[in-house]
Amino acid sequence: MAVPSWLERLRAAAKTALVQDGKRKIHYLFEDGKEMAEEYDIKTGQLISRKWREKNTLGGTGKWQVEVGEPTSPLLGALESELITESSSNPIFMRKDTLSSFQWRIRNLPYPKEVYSVTVEEEQRCCVIRTTNKKYYKKFSIPDLDRYHLPLDAAALSFTHANNTLIITYQKPKEILAAEEQLQKELKKIKTANSGDGDCKTQ
Repeated sequence: MAVPSWLERLRAAAKTALVQDGKRKIHYLFEDGKEMAEEYDIKTGQLISRKWREKNTLGGTGKWQVEVGEPTSPLLGALESELITESSSNPIFMRKDTLSSFQWRIRNLPYPKEVYSVTVEEEQRCCVIRTTNKKYYKKFSIPDLDRYHLPLDAAALSFTHANNTLIITYQKPKEILAAEEQLQKELKKIKTANSGDGDCKTQ
């Protein structure tokens, strides 16, 4: 059974924890130099955000890539002189999980629910959003299932549409729910720094 392998990687990573603004922030540094930063709601244990960063080809620090949570605002990168920014009316794709499911929200999609179809492509290990009016198309993977080597299950996928937002839900398999429960117990054992101690970074 391959499930422990990802958990073992998490256990083996150097971890620092910081409690700030009602969130538990965990920073992981893996043996291969990759970094992962997660934020959890202290009361519920709900994952709020997950970001990844790895060294670039020159050995410098790369940019954070958001996997879960609000996409990085272009305003944060203003110093990098982003002259061309996306229109605020373009669809915004983001992942926002619940305790029992993976969930994605695509804002700025005004079409009625019957226009959309969301399917699982098992061989390509991804989900595909299509619209009958050919106005939107998106393929996305579920990295958590890849990390735990679990198959995609079409029966776990559902979607709804409200307030110009398409909400896609994928029920977490029992293997992932069990692994997350184990991980939460371990994260609570990490000695946490208070917010006054600066950023959540591994020295």
